[in-house]
Amino acid sequence: MRVLLVGAGGVGSAAVAIAARRSFFETMVVADHDPQRAARAVAGHGDRFVAAQVDASSADAITALCREHRITHVLNAVDPRFVMPIFDGAFAAGADYLDMAMSLSRPHPSQPHAETGVKLGDEQFARADAWSAAGRLALGGIGVEPGLSDVFARYAADELFSEIDEVGVRDGANLTVDGYDFAPSFSIWTTIEECLNPPVIWEADRGWYTTEPFSEPEVFDFPEGIGPVECVNVEHEEVLLIPRWVKARRVTFKYGLGEEFIDVLKTLHKLGLDGVSPVRIRGVDVSPRDVVAACLPDPATLGERMRGKTCAGTWVRGLGPDGQPREVYLYHVVDNEWSMSEYGHQAVVWQTAVNPVVALELLATGAWTGVGVLGPEALPPKPFLDLLTNYGSPWRLRETPTP
Repeated sequence: MRVLLVGAGGVGSAAVAIAARRSFFETMVVADHDPQRAARAVAGHGDRFVAAQVDASSADAITALCREHRITHVLNAVDPRFVMPIFDGAFAAGADYLDMAMSLSRPHPSQPHAETGVKLGDEQFARADAWSAAGRLALGGIGVEPGLSDVFARYAADELFSEIDEVGVRDGANLTVDGYDFAPSFSIWTTIEECLNPPVIWEADRGWYTTEPFSEPEVFDFPEGIGPVECVNVEHEEVLLIPRWVKARRVTFKYGLGEEFIDVLKTLHKLGLDGVSPVRIRGVDVSPRDVVAACLPDPATLGERMRGKTCAGTWVRGLGPDGQPREVYLYHVVDNEWSMSEYGHQAVVWQTAVNPVVALELLATGAWTGVGVLGPEALPPKPFLDLLTNYGSPWRLRETPTP
């Protein structure tokens, strides 16, 4: 296996550190628009890693780099606005493709908070037949959420339930960052995109529909000392992926943002600072969202200042194999102190990065196979969960007693 990793930011650099301990691949080319950042990501990890420069907005550039290095698999670790050129560039080069966020959505032009427009991943799924015909695999949404959360959903359907009423992905943390009043632990560009777009909900008798941002607040009690966190509806790929392969009456995604974070996002929206279309300032065209990102600290640099844990998981309720009511939460917790001491990367980016590396290893060994455009829940969950545990980061299950 010869891998092209596009993006040497927080998640990409963490993926390098994780992959460096595994033997399943021959070469990993780490490419970024900033060649120095790519060089820093591979430094000290051995001669299997090669730094390169690439324009992720150019499918032709991706194709050329794949051909130069005889790439078999492309892992996209940049923000989702670059999904389609990397996706298309990998296809043209005859390589398989993985990403952690799928192609962007566009709200319904007249009823954005009731009807879906272009959904997350629609542009990729529209090309599924071409990928299948070519015998190539595009595995979308194989980070932690989406990714591990989808694997949990498939595992629950296969092993734990006879009928599923609801699959609800729930994400929460108790992370703090010393010295900052506001310092997101993940890409603010991506966070703005998913939090301010109309959230999508799936119901079996209605299909996909949208609602208002930050709707349906609920307090979810997260495990391992994190505790109760208020969660709200947020647009996320799981709601678009899980119903394609897992039978459930309802699918939701709720994120534990906290009141302060929600207020900041609402303010950015009111001021137009969430916009991606460039505005002209003193003769220079600049995207407001890019300005916000530039003014905040790089999440990859926050590890030494971060404290606490992050939890990603999938809550499922329905009927167990015995026909009795059942409710479980399958989850994965990463302690920032552990990820920093063990890998030198903060918890949120490490937790995202470990999952595509696990997926690549499963593809390399043949434990996972497929063609076309697939989500993680299209593939057998047990090999993934077993290998994740083998990486030293086990998942867990919490059973809720039912009457």
